[in-house]
Amino acid sequence: MAGNGEIEGEYTTAETNPLLAEWDGPHGGVPAFDQMELVYLKPALEVAMAQNLEEIEAIASNPEPATFENTIVAMERAGDTLGRVFTYYGIWSSNLSSPEFREIQQEMAPRLSAYFTQITQNKDLFARIEAVYNSDEMSELRPDQQRLVQLTYDNFARDGATLEGEAAERYAAIDQRLAELYTQFSNNVLADEENYVLYLSEDQLSGLPDSFVASAASLAAERGHDGEYAVLNTRSSMDPFLTYSDERELRQQVWETYYSRGDNADEFDNNAIIAEILQLRDERVGLLGYDNYAQWRLENRMAGTPQRAMELMEAVWPAAVGRVEEEVAMMQEIVDAEGGDFEIAPWDYRYYMEKVRQERYDLDSEEVKQYFQLDNLREAMFHVSGELFGFAFEEITDGSVPVFHEDVRVWDVTDRESGEHIGLWYLDPFARQGKRSGAWATSYRGHTTFDGEETPLTSNNSNFIQGSPGEPVLISFDDAETFFHEMGHALHSLSSNVAYPTLNGGVRDYTEFQSQLLERWLLTDEVIDGYLRHVETGEPMPDELVEKLNAASTFNQGFATTEYLASALVDMYYHTTDPEGIDPDAFERETLEELGMPDELVMRHRSPHFGHIFSGEGYSAGYYGYMWADVLTSDAAEAFDEAPGGFYDPEVAERMVSTLFAPRNSVDPAEAYREFRGRDADIAPLMRDRGFPVPEDLQEGGENQE
Repeated sequence: MAGNGEIEGEYTTAETNPLLAEWDGPHGGVPAFDQMELVYLKPALEVAMAQNLEEIEAIASNPEPATFENTIVAMERAGDTLGRVFTYYGIWSSNLSSPEFREIQQEMAPRLSAYFTQITQNKDLFARIEAVYNSDEMSELRPDQQRLVQLTYDNFARDGATLEGEAAERYAAIDQRLAELYTQFSNNVLADEENYVLYLSEDQLSGLPDSFVASAASLAAERGHDGEYAVLNTRSSMDPFLTYSDERELRQQVWETYYSRGDNADEFDNNAIIAEILQLRDERVGLLGYDNYAQWRLENRMAGTPQRAMELMEAVWPAAVGRVEEEVAMMQEIVDAEGGDFEIAPWDYRYYMEKVRQERYDLDSEEVKQYFQLDNLREAMFHVSGELFGFAFEEITDGSVPVFHEDVRVWDVTDRESGEHIGLWYLDPFARQGKRSGAWATSYRGHTTFDGEETPLTSNNSNFIQGSPGEPVLISFDDAETFFHEMGHALHSLSSNVAYPTLNGGVRDYTEFQSQLLERWLLTDEVIDGYLRHVETGEPMPDELVEKLNAASTFNQGFATTEYLASALVDMYYHTTDPEGIDPDAFERETLEELGMPDELVMRHRSPHFGHIFSGEGYSAGYYGYMWADVLTSDAAEAFDEAPGGFYDPEVAERMVSTLFAPRNSVDPAEAYREFRGRDADIAPLMRDRGFPVPEDLQEGGENQE
């Protein structure tokens, strides 16, 4: 990579390229989202990479002996410009994708990989890191500084810094090819989501709620199909359609289209890409001396080894499958009573479970939905954040903070007692073309103090279907839980008290814990009474309906747990198996058969669209982490259950924030949890929460997760 001064062309300076400019404006500076144009992106990446390589080379070639300050802290200080450019890159990738962006993304992915490799394989740099790691100075550093050194050393060693010669070259080549494949995989899935839209006529709407019909009409009109109704190939559209549509053939069509994303034997098919990814991952970790990819991946996770992760999943799997059998039997009774001459198929599961829900619990999901108004739920999250974290939220409406789309809104987060500025919270709630499906949280800037205090900029992103103008947006109970879940990630960022950027990262099977824990406040009395109000009458959710929701809390856990565990187990098997000659389609099918996967449902994420593990490496051999985190969640929730003030107990809340949220990755997660709970987490609370039988060896505080 050439130095900054050698890059020629337009848009190569902060004066000519807003993506390179330092953030200005209020609150320590904010991203210039209103100045984003794709023409700036490629030159901004090139300039920022070159600039950071110069910074790194200056550190590596420093003639002074390596110290924490001139090596580790200097590395924390480097790369600010590239970090800002990556913020814009992430918005285009997740929120505003387009064919033009994907061309740039495909071109730049291997170049970005090569850039990262130049850093991780810089021998002089790693020698300095290693010198600090082995120095007498280590014992004199603060605990968080020692952890920063440890994490920096481990990240380099695990990313090939110890390799020499041909092995180092091959490692770099593999990383570049994987970067290309990850980009291609995710773009193929997005293409299938955009290319398959089902348009319905009025006589095909039987069973669908009015809110869904209104949204579908709006989506069709946006696409030039006035008078028709659009079902998108995304979970937020598929799920309610399969739950309510009376048209079985249409349900099958929607189901097959959704679960065939990336698996249509066309230009967007991902099977060959998966096979190559698995082979390259296995070869790469082999260069480092690991037996398989999962062994490498879990080495620095809470689970520690693939075996421990598998043990947790295998402890829950039989109970989950057993519950599926019970759920299917209940559904089949309804089919038979209605004179249906068929057995429950995967496209029937949601539809007939909704009938079971209404019959067994007298609980109508559409009735429940009338109390889950998006704006009210947002205010409920603000209330919970105030009670637990002491935060106050005030929307910024004067245009002083730019946004990248008209749907995006921004709030100033302050300490509600002192008024001190904490950070900013962005919300991008609605689905649109070019936005990836699902829900996620993003941090544009993390809290640091090592170079003067910087406050967090964090965002939540969802894909709720926007109704007609002026109409309130109603969402399902499950979507409301997800909304709270993602707010947990945002609060994790906003509550950070760490000094260094790296310490704002996380351990994957731990970071989901904080967000899963926040879901528990959705049905607390304060939220119910204050915010779960009927969209038309304004009356709070009646006690009778709350009791039904609580009674049905373990309802459908067979389906939910089994579809998740199937994905997590297949992920782990993929990454502990010799991938030579692997056929992903056959491997998925045969693995599920060996596990005893029920015929009536499929993996939550089938392999060809399993973006968690094949569009990058964040969750690869790590999808189990949601359940690992849920063990912590269930156990931590019992700490609030046992407290005098319940879920708003001030002492437990303060301990939760100070031990589980604020330290981020400055403390080992296992130590942090023990500080909060006084012990390791038990799996028994998880089994109780899901309504599953607790294995005998866990009933009296037997083996725990740690």
